[in-house]
Amino acid sequence: MRIGFIGLGNMGAPMALNLIKGGHDVLGYDAAGHIDADIPQADSVTAAVKDADVVITMLPNGAILRQVTDQIFGIMQPGAVHLDCSTVDVESARLVAQQANAKGLGALDAPVSGGVGGAAAGTLTFMVGGSDEAFATAKSLFDIMGQKAVHCGPSGNGQAAKICNNMILGVTMIATCEAFALADKLGLDRQAMFDVVSTSSGASWSINAYCPAPGVGPQSPADNDYKPGFAADLMLKDLRLSQIAAQDVDADTPMGQLARDLYTQFVEEEDGKGRDFSAMLPRFSGRSRP
Repeated sequence: MRIGFIGLGNMGAPMALNLIKGGHDVLGYDAAGHIDADIPQADSVTAAVKDADVVITMLPNGAILRQVTDQIFGIMQPGAVHLDCSTVDVESARLVAQQANAKGLGALDAPVSGGVGGAAAGTLTFMVGGSDEAFATAKSLFDIMGQKAVHCGPSGNGQAAKICNNMILGVTMIATCEAFALADKLGLDRQAMFDVVSTSSGASWSINAYCPAPGVGPQSPADNDYKPGFAADLMLKDLRLSQIAAQDVDADTPMGQLARDLYTQFVEEEDGKGRDFSAMLPRFSGRSRP
């Protein structure tokens, strides 16, 4: 399959490389200048997509996504599929899909979970919105880049699933870090805390698979001085998207709103920028009650 791949950063480049290893003809382009010697590069975004059967985008936000699709939809061949793996607002995803359909193109919004490690290992989970036909076209690509692809319904539903999932993740990570900080001050050993909670009703992915306490549980960014597997900056982005979506549909999400506010403070006013989102633990450990 001929694939145009737009956005070759930390996530896009390993995804493109896996497609090349899977036998597909990939032509990449990155406006920020990211270059990987193993990925053939086009000299423009339009050249990358002109003859593609599928165009994959992995971009920072909805505004940039709309700028790119404004350039490429008139160039893509009829019947081609636009597969957007960015994490953007639901409104942008649905608008882009409408524009693609009007040009005779298929459209899928397919944000991912699994981080840079999952992108390199080909173990991402894709949350996909769009038509059955477009999903069927991209299914073999999902199988190469990831371990699971869930078709969540019509356009925009992939982004909706990602936003809801990451709102849960942000809230549970904060609660996990708070609980470890409280356990420390109560004199409870962190290993004992993990052994109890990870097999009890407080268990969650945040403690069982991504424990924020160094030296406890499976290997995680906490064991590498909180160098990001999933940066706090990105968690803040996703929590902000969740609250934009909640406002758009008049949903009451007080925990999501509080998590957004805490990560805003952590990233913009404290030392969270560039650190893993689980670095909330040393933050809470060093604080007293207000």
